[in-house]
Parts: sequence; structure tokens; C-alpha cells
Amino acid sequence: MPSWASLVPLASAALLGGAFFVTLNAAMVAACAVALIGAVIAAVHHAEVVAHRVGEPFGTLVLAVAITVIEVALIVSVMLAGGPDKATLPRDTIFSAVMIITTGVVGICMLVGGLHHHEQNFQLDGANAALAALVALAGLSLVMPTFTTSSAGGTYTVAQLAFVAVCSLALWAAFVFVQTVRHRDYFLPPTNAANENVHASPPTNREAWTSFGFLLVSLVVVVGLAKQLSPTIEAAVAAAGAPEAVIGIAIALLVLLPETWAAVRAAQADRLQTSMNLALGSALASIGLTIPAVVAAAVLLDLPLVLGLDPKDIVMLTLAVLVSAITLGTGRTSVMQGAVHLVLFAAFLFLALVP
Repeated sequence: MPSWASLVPLASAALLGGAFFVTLNAAMVAACAVALIGAVIAAVHHAEVVAHRVGEPFGTLVLAVAITVIEVALIVSVMLAGGPDKATLPRDTIFSAVMIITTGVVGICMLVGGLHHHEQNFQLDGANAALAALVALAGLSLVMPTFTTSSAGGTYTVAQLAFVAVCSLALWAAFVFVQTVRHRDYFLPPTNAANENVHASPPTNREAWTSFGFLLVSLVVVVGLAKQLSPTIEAAVAAAGAPEAVIGIAIALLVLLPETWAAVRAAQADRLQTSMNLALGSALASIGLTIPAVVAAAVLLDLPLVLGLDPKDIVMLTLAVLVSAITLGTGRTSVMQGAVHLVLFAAFLFLALVP
């Protein structure tokens, strides 16, 4: 293990601890931002060590679940601090995560992979299973509340929330079972794809467990520093006169940094299957795990929760799903497909700022 991989998480954790006892001035904010970037890089390194030890698709599942747990913790903590004013924060963050992954992360991976390797292949069966589950989860969680009549204003009743939470968790668990047990071959790299791990010795059990520990530390530091920086982000959003939905986008971007970096590096190394496992698995986990946790917190703590998207966002989500169904429908990717996804990602960001 390189020395920086252990020093950076520990130093960032120390800075996070100090941030709880001092006022965040400009210098402290800059230091926290640098530490956040360092923790992201360290998290990616340790996740890749663990992934190399356990192999596909378990390795990508480790990072996806870890990131989602951190996302849930960040959303719930901000909801508790903000009260009724943060009723739409879970919706904005989950929607932003899905859009960032399906348009931004997938688009960057396709573009980088196409520039380096012209065309890349991945398992079509795995992508289709993930996309079908994602459409069902997004529709039930983010679209249907806008059209149901039992509760107004894009909300669900308690019974409806419980039903959607159970469905989300069950569908995510079914996908993980398919991915790791029943049809694991759907998520393994095609036989003709390059795999840089073939030429590298896997880490020992001790190294893998050490990296797993540092991965947890790094992810906790990421969410802690992101929470420390969130008031600065909120103030900047308010000063710019931007919609509050931008806060959800900022949280999603911060939380997804480790996965994005790992997915792009895999695509550059001609391991697009790993990129797709990371991206689509993370999108599913961001709904399948986050919705039950947020629903439980909202019901138990009597917090208001608005899940229904407005018409503009429903159209953007529909476009992202349709384009993904087309571009992922052949099992091969190129620069052109990456460009289409990135244009949708740019449109998502622009319309969030200028609705």
C-alpha cells in the first residue's frame, strides 16, 4: 500500500475532527475542500484494492453500497437539521444521483473509452436487467407521487410510503441476487475484453481488509467534510439566486465523486463492464436503499417528505431512460453515444439553474 493511501484518510479525518471545534473561515473551507478531494482519491484506491481481491461483480457492489450508505446518512442528517424546509431534499438528491449517473458518469465513460479504444463491449443482459429495475424504481418513487390522489403536492400517504419502501428494497435485493449469485455471468467482462487485473497479483486477505477499513474511514470523512461544507454551498446557492434543487445536485456530485473516478479509470483501462457495473449498480442502490431509509426516518421522526418530481424533471428523467435504452441496447459503445449522454447531462445541469 502506498504511504499516501493511509496518510490521506487519517489526515483528512483529523481535519474533520478539528472542523467541529473551530469556525469555518475561508482558509478552513479551502483546507476542507482539499481534504475532501484527497479522501475521494483514497476511497477509490482502497475500493479498487478490495475489488481486485473479491473480483467482479462483488468489488463494484462494495463501493456502490458504501457510497449509498453515506448518501443516506448525509440526507437524513441534513433533513433533521433543516426540518420542514428540507422536505424535497431527498427527492432532489436521489433524482440528481440518477441523472448524474445515467447521463454524466455513463457518458464520460463512453467518451473516454471511445477516445482510447474506439469501441468497447459490455454484457447486454446485465445492462438490460439493471435498466429495467431502475425504470421501475424511479417510476414508483419519483414519478407516481405526482399523479396519485390520496395525498396532494407530490407526496405519498404513510401506507403508500411503506409500500414503495418495501418494493424498492425487494427489487434492489432481487437485483443483487441476480448480479452476485443466479446470473453472475451477466456482469462479468466479455471474454474478448482487456483486463489489466490478469497481469497483477491479487492483494492478500490482510491487505484487502486493511483497504476495506481505510475505505470506510475515507467514505465517512467524505460525508463529514461534505456536511461541513454544505452551509457554504447553501450560502453560495442563495447568493447566486439559484433554485434550492441545486443543493441536492451538489450533494449528489460530492457523494458520487469516488464512483465516478473509479468508473472513468476502468473505462480508460478498457474495462467498460466494470464501469457499467459501478454506474448502473450505484443508480439502483441510490433508490433501492435510500428510499426505504428516508421513508423510515420521515415516518418515525414525523418529517415532511415530498418525492414527486415536477413536469420538467419527469421529462428529463424520461429522456435519460429512453436514450439509455437505445445506447445500451447493442452491447457496444463509441464516442457518439458518450456525446449524446453528456449533452443530456449538460441540459440537466443548465435547466436546474435556469428552470
